[in-house]
Formats: sequence, C-alpha cells, structure tokens
Amino acid sequence: MIVIDAASPVPPFEQLRAQLARQIQDRTLAVGTRLPTIRQLAADLGLAVNTVGRAYRELEEAGLIETRGRAGSFVSAAGEDGLERARRAAADYAAVVASVGIDTGEAIRIVQAALTSGTVTPASS
Repeated sequence: MIVIDAASPVPPFEQLRAQLARQIQDRTLAVGTRLPTIRQLAADLGLAVNTVGRAYRELEEAGLIETRGRAGSFVSAAGEDGLERARRAAADYAAVVASVGIDTGEAIRIVQAALTSGTVTPASS
C-alpha cells in the first residue's frame, strides 16, 4: 500500500521511492515480485507518469528493482546485496564514530542529516 501525502514537503517521487524501497527491504515485496506498470501506478496514485518513472529509475539505479523491457519491472535480488552493503557501511561508521569519540546521539544526528539533506551520493563499491 502506497500513500502519497500531497501536503508533505517531500516530493511525490521521493515519497513513492522511499515507500517502495522500504517494502523491498523489509521483504513486504519479495524478490521477483512484478511491480505495476509506470502508467498503471501513476493512474492508481493520481501522479504524473514522469513522477513514477523517476521513482522507478532511482530504485533501479539503487539495484532494488530491474526492468526487463516490455515484461515490466521486478524486485531485484540485488536489493539483498544493497541491504548487506548498508549493514557493512553502518558497522564501519560505528567503528569510526567510536574511534574518534563521538557519542551515539551525535552520530545518529550526523546520519539523519546526511539522509535528509538530499545531497547523499552513492559510495563506490
């Protein structure tokens, strides 16, 4: 179930991307699940086709979904790899934070700021 809040300061494509990513990561959407077409989801949610297309492109760039031409878009097994990469990065970050003496609250605020700044760039593998 996807809910787009028109009153939110978060752009609709990001609301959609985040909700789908969360559903993929918590396995509500299992690997191999076929997603609705861009046009269908746009119509269902009352969004522009380009808005849904952007969310799908960003999910594909993150490795969470894959598009198989006319067959459609599917939840990718690579999403599991992405989750594992995030866990490793979190462990590495926790080690750095501990080594430089930053307290837990400040470390979490740093991560929250990075995630909400809109300037997060993917790290190379």
